[in-house]
Amino acid sequence: MIVTPRFVFLHLHKSGGTFVNEFLRQFFQEHKEIGYHLPRSMLPAEYGHLPLLGVVRNPWSYYVSWYVFQSVRERPNGLFRAASDNKRLDFKNTIYNLIHLGEDRVRFELFQSFLPDQFGREGLNLTKDCIEPFRGSSEGFYAFLYRRMFGDADGVHTIRMETMRRELLQFLRSVGVSVTPAMEQAALHSKKKNVTKHQPYVDYYDEDLAQTIAERDHHVIGQFGYMFGCQVS
Repeated sequence: MIVTPRFVFLHLHKSGGTFVNEFLRQFFQEHKEIGYHLPRSMLPAEYGHLPLLGVVRNPWSYYVSWYVFQSVRERPNGLFRAASDNKRLDFKNTIYNLIHLGEDRVRFELFQSFLPDQFGREGLNLTKDCIEPFRGSSEGFYAFLYRRMFGDADGVHTIRMETMRRELLQFLRSVGVSVTPAMEQAALHSKKKNVTKHQPYVDYYDEDLAQTIAERDHHVIGQFGYMFGCQVS
């Protein structure tokens, strides 16, 4: 997370946070970085009065980006190895396993065994203990990440990755930041950051898997008005 004098940014995995992080580092000299992908619940009390900013992503798009990024790595992370049977499964079966991970005791415990006991500074940055609330859950993995990062999301100003640049400027103005021409130029016209190249996400899904994600990640999908095939990325 990044703390500025005006607000705190909470970085949800593969949801546009790299762009926001770099923007804040460039334009907010008096910022403080605390941990890596740490959730709202770990924000030090001294900053509890500050507004909270987060970014969310279309879950269907998230799963494609995650799969493509991990599948081409020589050594993918433990989550991918557990969900894909160590790279043996295709997209559909890997994502099916991922969104049912909470209910699959054997696969869940395999994933948990790959995790460290303490937080680090890379990847998802999950620990053995912090995924325990996901054990037995019927929600999708992205919905779990969202809930873990933002809690009930009350008091969090969450912008959508698909319209992030414009919404970021709106948020900054709403908390009293004087947006300079340089900030506006960087927000609206700078290159995308940490982008995973892949085909349009709709091309990866069949009807059954798309519907299963609609059910498993309905909390995020419904709250932000996502529809399959109707968002950019």
